[in-house]
Amino acid sequence: MTPLFEQIQEATAAVRTKWRGSPTVGIILGTGLGKLADDIKAEATIPYEAIPYFPRSTSPSHKGQLVCGELAGKTVVAMEGRFHLYEGYTPQEVTFPVRVMKALGCESLIVSNACGGMNPQYRRADIMLIEDHINLLGVNPLTGPNDDRLGDRFPDMCYPYDRELLELAYKVGVEEKLGVQQGVYVAVTGPNLETRAEYRFLRTIGADVVGMSTVPEVIVAVHAKMRVLGLSVVTDLCLPDALRPVSLDEIFAAAHEAEPKLRTLVQRVVARM
Repeated sequence: MTPLFEQIQEATAAVRTKWRGSPTVGIILGTGLGKLADDIKAEATIPYEAIPYFPRSTSPSHKGQLVCGELAGKTVVAMEGRFHLYEGYTPQEVTFPVRVMKALGCESLIVSNACGGMNPQYRRADIMLIEDHINLLGVNPLTGPNDDRLGDRFPDMCYPYDRELLELAYKVGVEEKLGVQQGVYVAVTGPNLETRAEYRFLRTIGADVVGMSTVPEVIVAVHAKMRVLGLSVVTDLCLPDALRPVSLDEIFAAAHEAEPKLRTLVQRVVARM
């Protein structure tokens, strides 16, 4: 099997045959948030299947392409569609695009997701700035041999989400009257939603929202010494004593409702990075 470092170089070279830009910011667009890609002045749009070792996106609303170009005066590369453990991919496969973003030149990563809100102060379509996370996926993308060319064997996770970017995003949220929240994201594998007892447990251990992604990508970004900003869109309320079934259409509708706020937030933050 081709070693990871060589896989990254091969994938990066494939992107370079279609785009010669020098991105400084990588962006991962979560469920229902793909239209943020419309704000990018695209210089190249590359299907995942054209990039060696890239997985194929199977989640609804995920187009499965890399959008390369300019956003708010910065050169960026955005994933229009991400990968999840519940699709059957390994943690290394899920995070491979982050490795390629780093190899292309990205110094920062903005990662967004849809999530369930467990904090009773949150409302549907709120945006939460991730200040910390809890990994309950049961796996870690850094498991196995470490290649020192990619990062340290034991990366420190005291502040996985960059404090300066967090402060900037909060400031932008206040200036634009977006009403952003700030809290802790917990990652579980899915694809089922949680039981009432599980929501109680997750809230008890300190989580404000729950989702099925993001944490593996953030771990790899920290390993690669990238600055990270995490954004969660609350698409459904997960309050155990008032829980009701939720449909995928309702989740997409909430993401769509929050999208203008998220697009404003990301554009303003990128412009001031």
